[in-house]
Amino acid sequence: MKTVLITGASSGIGKNIGEFLSSKKFKVYGTCRNPLNYPETKFELIKANINSRKEIDECINYILSKENSIEILINNAGIGFTGSIEDSNINDVEKLFNTNFFGPIEMIKSVLPSMRNNKNGLIINITSIAGYIGLPFRGIYCASKSALEILTESLRLELIDFNIKVTNIAPGDFKTNIVSRRIDSFDNKDSVYFEKYYRTWKEMNNHVNSSGSDPLIISKLVFKIINSKNPKIHYKTGTFFQKFSIILKRILPDSIFEKILIKYNKL
Repeated sequence: MKTVLITGASSGIGKNIGEFLSSKKFKVYGTCRNPLNYPETKFELIKANINSRKEIDECINYILSKENSIEILINNAGIGFTGSIEDSNINDVEKLFNTNFFGPIEMIKSVLPSMRNNKNGLIINITSIAGYIGLPFRGIYCASKSALEILTESLRLELIDFNIKVTNIAPGDFKTNIVSRRIDSFDNKDSVYFEKYYRTWKEMNNHVNSSGSDPLIISKLVFKIINSKNPKIHYKTGTFFQKFSIILKRILPDSIFEKILIKYNKL
């Protein structure tokens, strides 16, 4: 029975992964800011703010004291972000990167000594298809997820001698509560960007609410990766168009792909 730690596991994709792996007889722990708010969760939630190294270390030590090892870390905790780059509040930008990028790094740093001692481990970073494409009014979010994608590539090489696997899962739009938890760093109605931003913002919300996929798809993919002898570096999951857009970006000239984005986003 392998031990799994999932960050941001009180709702959405993290909760779905936790419940699915629990049903497959994994020992699952999840982090959130206040476990008392989620008494019906089917696995143990631990109070741990991933922006606090102290709370992260306490969480890791607590699990190790009970299980002796953590075989799988799933860096799922993350928040969304919208706003034009010019109008975005730099404090909001820092908050986003603290959760989407620096937090996962701290989790990795804390769990690696145990994995290395056991010569066994798997780290799965949940990124985003948005990390492959610079989208209008989501540039800060795209940058945070792109940074985590690249970090994974480097980390895999650094851990090659220790039998620790590292991979990314980049989801498209899934039906979660990300809209309600997103940072909308844009409240200037006099901004030159406001009309286009607001139109894009509404379309973005509609895609998540009406076309978002079932998070169970990601949970099944996680299970497949865990049972894979040699996980790939990158996994993408979402609608056909979302996954195909990454291919288009690779094969089309930049100017043509940019025109597609302009048309798609009604700019």
